[in-house]
Order: sequence, then structure tokens, then C-alpha cells
Amino acid sequence: MTNRSLPLSVLDLAPVPAGGTAADAIRNTIDLARATERAGYRRYWVAEHHLVTGVASSSTPVLVALLAGATERIRVGSGAVLMPNTPPLLVAEQFGTIAALHPGRIDLGVGRFDLQRVLAFRERGVPPPGPGGPPPAEERVVDGLLIPRPVPPGGDLTQFVTLGAMLGITADGPPSDYAQEVADILSYLDGTAVRSDGEPLHVLPAEGADLDVWVLASTGGASAQVAGASGLPLAAAYHVFPHAVLDAVEAYRAAFRPGAGPRGRERPYVAVSADVVVADDDATAEELAAPYAQWVLGIRSGRGAEPYVTPEEARARTWTDAERAVVADRVSTQIVGSPATVAEKLETLARVTGADELVVTTITTEHADRVRSYELLAKVWNAG
Repeated sequence: MTNRSLPLSVLDLAPVPAGGTAADAIRNTIDLARATERAGYRRYWVAEHHLVTGVASSSTPVLVALLAGATERIRVGSGAVLMPNTPPLLVAEQFGTIAALHPGRIDLGVGRFDLQRVLAFRERGVPPPGPGGPPPAEERVVDGLLIPRPVPPGGDLTQFVTLGAMLGITADGPPSDYAQEVADILSYLDGTAVRSDGEPLHVLPAEGADLDVWVLASTGGASAQVAGASGLPLAAAYHVFPHAVLDAVEAYRAAFRPGAGPRGRERPYVAVSADVVVADDDATAEELAAPYAQWVLGIRSGRGAEPYVTPEEARARTWTDAERAVVADRVSTQIVGSPATVAEKLETLARVTGADELVVTTITTEHADRVRSYELLAKVWNAG
């Protein structure tokens, strides 16, 4: 079995086109879901983002419902719905509702963003979430896979403070318990929830919903360990924290308990994500990917995902050394090139991480280029 026998899936952020609207972004997302379904991708996930001008994927359950209704076979889900932004009860009810009409096609991917720690960093200098431990002296290559140095946390945290206030989350509030949040979601879906007096608690339409639950992780911390202890599949984000992907999959496998709970699997299952741009040749792909660094800089500076600029605008921008350092890990691990070039690098990613599946996320200035990127990759990948 070669790595190209592994399934490919999609992670989409519903990017707002330059000069376009959120409606344009959502229509493009539906169009891309249909295109990737035709191309043979296994699943199509959308990610939760808030208070940004460049992506329209803030309400994952609504988008998942729209996408499921617009497609026929491809699995559709969240990559991820973030805890503790939405209470576990509502998450279970929302995705159970979708699965009631689309059984066997819905993925509930659960993620974690420790907003309290970010707020504590703003108020008291307590470090925000990160991989922990000192960064390596230099980047390394593991069996052909680039593992870059981590980028120290920083940037303007005003956006997160605003989000926390809107969600009622403060630095001094009661801490969220991610393991318990995931356990609560599972109990609502499996019909094992009980009231405070010990009587059964039935949550419809969540109870018995025909959907798969995933946990998403960027590091080897709580998310990876909860996924393993719960016997759930893990999606590891090489495209977010590329330096920590091996830690994430190792922590997950070490914590894995076969068949833990009714939805637990008998063996670990890992999907690994990557930022990818494919074009007919390497030079064209590199031109399409030129705005990526500026887009990542906006995110890491605290402004959030902004509308994607054109390659010409990106080439004309003047960069400082400090700015380049902020985005170096993401730019160096973006997989860009011709179909053959990208397929070879994805094979390396799958081999080194031991992935059972790859999740591709692609952003370009023009929607047509994004659709073609996915189509070109699927064609060469499926050809073996």
C-alpha cells in the first residue's frame, strides 16, 4: 500500500474574495464542496473563526447544514467547532439535527481554544497557549519532513479580549474543562447523560445521531490526550503549528484507549492537515501562493484573517526581518507546486506522521484557482 492510497479531505475557511461579500464566500464554499465531491475527496470540513474580515466560516453548524444539503455523498463537518465558545448541549443538538436528515455523512470535529489563558496573558503576563518547553535551536528535517522552529506567541490581543467579552469569558472566570466538555457531548449523543438527580437525560435529536466525533489538536497537549483517552479519531494540524505535529500524534497514540465508549475506535486513526497550493507547474503555483505570507502575518499580528490580496500586491509589499520571522514556520511548510511536486511532499507528510488520511486546506486570490488546485491534486493522487 502506498501513501497515495490514503484518502484526501478538505478543510475550508470560506475565504471572502477581495471586494466581495460573505455571501460570495459562502456560495464559493458550496461550489468547492460540490467540486471536491466530484473529484473524490472523502470529507469537507469548515473551521470556526470570529470577528475577522477575510473568512465567513463563523457558524460551523449552519455551514455544515448548507453543505450537506448541497452535496450527495461527501462527508461534511466541522474542523472544528471550538470549546468553550458553544455549550456542549447546543453542539450536540446542532449536529444531531443535521445528522437526522443526513445520517452517515456528518462529522462533528471538536476543537479547543483556551481564551482564558490568552486573556490572562493580556492582563498578567501569563504565557498564552503554546507547545510548551524551549524551542529547538534550529529547524530540523525528520525523514524528509520539515519541522520548523516554533514562533513565540505575540501580537495584538485586542481581538481576543473583545471576543471574550462578547462570549462572557474572562481571565478570572471558572476554567473550562475540555475533557468534560467532550465527555458531555458524547453522553448526549450516546444517550448516557443523566440529570443531577441521577435520572436519565434524553437530548433529542442528538441522542443516537448517526455521526462521527473527531478531536482536533495542534500540539501534544490536552486535545490530543483527550482524543486518545476517548478512543476518538484525531486531526493533527500541521498547517497551524507545524513544529508540533509529531508531538500531537505521539501524545494521541500514547493516550489511546481502544473502544473507549460507544463511539470509541479499536485503533488510533489520524488525519493530518497541510496548507497546499497546486497549479499546472511549480512557477504558477508559487505565484498563486505569493499572498500567503501576508495573510498569515495578519492572523498572527492580531488582526485576524483578512481578505486575500493579489499576487501582484503581495510581491510589491516591503517586509521587515521581524515580520518574516513571524510567518517563517507557516511559509516554509506550505506545500506548493505542480501536482507531482505536491503529491510527493504529501506522501512524505503521511509517511513521517503515520497518517491514515490527509486534510488539504487551500486559499488563493481567485476562487477558480482554488477549485483547480483541488482538482489537479485529486487527479494525480487518485492515479496512484
